[in-house]
Amino acid sequence: MRKAVIAGNWKMHMTCAEARAYAESFVPQMADLPDDRVVVLAPPFTAIAALSEALAGSDIKLSSQNVHWDNGGAYTGSISADMLKEHGVSYAIVGHSEPRKYHSESDEQINRRALSAQAADLIPIVCVGETDIQRSSRETERVIRRQVEQSLEDLDPSRMVVAYEPIWAIGTGKTCDAAEANRICGLIRSWVGYQDVVIQYGGSVKADNIDQLMAQSDIDGVLVGGASLDPISFARIAQYRVPVTI
Repeated sequence: MRKAVIAGNWKMHMTCAEARAYAESFVPQMADLPDDRVVVLAPPFTAIAALSEALAGSDIKLSSQNVHWDNGGAYTGSISADMLKEHGVSYAIVGHSEPRKYHSESDEQINRRALSAQAADLIPIVCVGETDIQRSSRETERVIRRQVEQSLEDLDPSRMVVAYEPIWAIGTGKTCDAAEANRICGLIRSWVGYQDVVIQYGGSVKADNIDQLMAQSDIDGVLVGGASLDPISFARIAQYRVPVTI
């Protein structure tokens, strides 16, 4: 059975002091977390050590927001998998739409990052998704299939997470219809070719839509941006309740 992965991506938010204060509020709210899910926080690099200390003794996992493909070298501003593991990091987000957009990251680079993460026993969260223009041009499936095939090449599907993040829904307040998000996640599962691969949805996920999203058959978790910055809001997301149908 696939275990849901509920991940909060803080992006460029939170100082060390703010991260500690967040953990002080958030950790107690996770005390009775059901065992069918994993909660992950992805702070900026500068706050990883502080948050790692603040989460000690809890079951909450740490993720980085990226990882380099080499263990060391002349890569100013980059962080290696070994540097992350030293602070208890166990996941690494790669291929998020923002590095793809602002730093021109290619599927090949994303694949190298993900392979580096797996080689170091980190679990990569590999992001894929289409733009508004691509969707309106009916290119969604072609674009995402290409990203899946190139970004996930040679990865072990049992040790990774794929995050479907329609770019047009990230930070816009627009949310992909739950049924449509589920359809795309199902296609991704078929393209990966491994039934138990964990597939998240990301894009304006909030406390008021999490239950509906998590009720879908092919959505195994969420990658949350803005709503993860509030420990109360994100706690509600982590404590989602799938509606019971009679």
